[in-house]
Amino acid sequence: MARKIAPIDSFQARLDAWLGDNAARLRPLDGDGETLSRLAVGPLYTQLDLLDEGLDEATDVGLPGQFPYTRGINPGMYREGLWVMGQYSGYASPKATNLRIRRLIEQGQRGFSVALDLPTQIGLDSDDPLARGEVGKVGVPIDSVEDMKELLQGIRLNEIRQIRTTANAIGPIIVALFVVASEELGFSPDEFRVMIQNDSLKEYVARGTYIFPPAAALRFSVDVIEYCSRNLPHWEPIEFCGYHIRDSGSDAVQEVAFAMANGFDYIDETLRRGLTIHDIGHALWLFLSAHLDLFEEVAKFRAARRVWARLLRDRYGAPEELCKLNIFCYTLGSPQTLQEPLNNIVRVAYQALAAVLGGVQTLATTAYDEAVELPSDEAVKISLRTQQILAYETGAGRSADPLGGSYLVEHLTNELETAILKKLGEIEAQGGALRALESGWIGREIEEEAYRQQLAIESGERVVVGVNKFRVADDATVRHRLTTEAGLEEEQVRRTVAVRAARDRKAHTATLEKVRLAAEGGENTIPALIDAVRARATVGEIGGVLKAVWGVHRQ
Repeated sequence: MARKIAPIDSFQARLDAWLGDNAARLRPLDGDGETLSRLAVGPLYTQLDLLDEGLDEATDVGLPGQFPYTRGINPGMYREGLWVMGQYSGYASPKATNLRIRRLIEQGQRGFSVALDLPTQIGLDSDDPLARGEVGKVGVPIDSVEDMKELLQGIRLNEIRQIRTTANAIGPIIVALFVVASEELGFSPDEFRVMIQNDSLKEYVARGTYIFPPAAALRFSVDVIEYCSRNLPHWEPIEFCGYHIRDSGSDAVQEVAFAMANGFDYIDETLRRGLTIHDIGHALWLFLSAHLDLFEEVAKFRAARRVWARLLRDRYGAPEELCKLNIFCYTLGSPQTLQEPLNNIVRVAYQALAAVLGGVQTLATTAYDEAVELPSDEAVKISLRTQQILAYETGAGRSADPLGGSYLVEHLTNELETAILKKLGEIEAQGGALRALESGWIGREIEEEAYRQQLAIESGERVVVGVNKFRVADDATVRHRLTTEAGLEEEQVRRTVAVRAARDRKAHTATLEKVRLAAEGGENTIPALIDAVRARATVGEIGGVLKAVWGVHRQ
């Protein structure tokens, strides 16, 4: 016998009476009446709120695996296969990084990120005077294909689900390094999958590892999308990156909107080269963070999928199957604290839970000691175990979109969708992402929001446990400090000098000339870069040739 549902007007009367009777009890705790992105949150949500917002369950929410993919891009979600688990791995030297990656693979990890050190990310060799003191400090130095080979040595690339890398300004160079190194190690690039961050535009407003002027950097990034589409279609040639924008102080709305706006500029440039959305749509990823506001974060992932699906269809005429948004998520580093660092284990667990409840495809988890140093072996293991416990012990992945239908989550999803679309409209009014970046508009937006958030922490309006509330005099410290061998920088420099001494000078010179001609002539640079890498040209030498053609960006 079917249940009788009370008429809406009857329920409204009951709700009004309930709100009146309990008004004094419904004040927010410690003034916490809004999300981190300043979305107001009421004391209670019901089906009436969703009716008032005009939510259409069939077209706005739908079912998992069905357009607009609010509830996930696959019908079975994690029943079809767990998300790809990984950590951000890279420090000291190619050899040390290789050992760490292999240990993580032995412990059950099937994907890994290659964190490059800062000199590599900005196209400098380890013996460049500007690199002194920074070699191997926040990632692994990769000066030549010999370094990449050592990093991948002994790893069965064809058994890894996904390799990721931080290459942005040097995205095409990292493609060449992976291609040549894998071939010389006995693997075809067709046997494994690489996800290349390759989002140079966000570097100018977030991380700062840019090299060339923005327009040239955009062109260089699109070389990867074009090359992979034509030659390595199973690789993932770009992540439109909101993570670093959020880590620089943006809110959730800015994170998604700025990343998508950058993405549309990359897509537009790719289409101008003669490719179609059918050629590239399947390989596009959004890289987002998982912050600590649990329900806002779940709603953010759901709203991002819905916004992306509709815009890809409406802007580019993409068929619904190509409108699925793949999301790579990394638990946000900036909420981790130096004070009481073991608290970060708890923070990362909740961030990871938000990502899984939000239906991401790949998840990397922060280590608890990252606010202090590069992660220790113990911290990295705990970070991996956090995901494994979430996957195998909590039941969080048993059902697709388990919070779908929650009145609060659906309300926040609607609110975020509206706010993201509004912010995208503001970017369009600036002339698109590249123009908004060059004018400084995006940078100012992020700076103002970051300042507001810092003031909220300093005033106590936003609570950070162990920092501005519940502080104790004897803070727990990191138990295991990462130590690196003395002389690693000198050893890396010696390796690079030896590579230069042993190579065929004629071939090296000829291939760098090909790189110069490709850059000057507007050709895709990657074929020439592959030849140069094979001839043992270094990252810094290749970068030097490109700087001579395109110039260097100055803030």
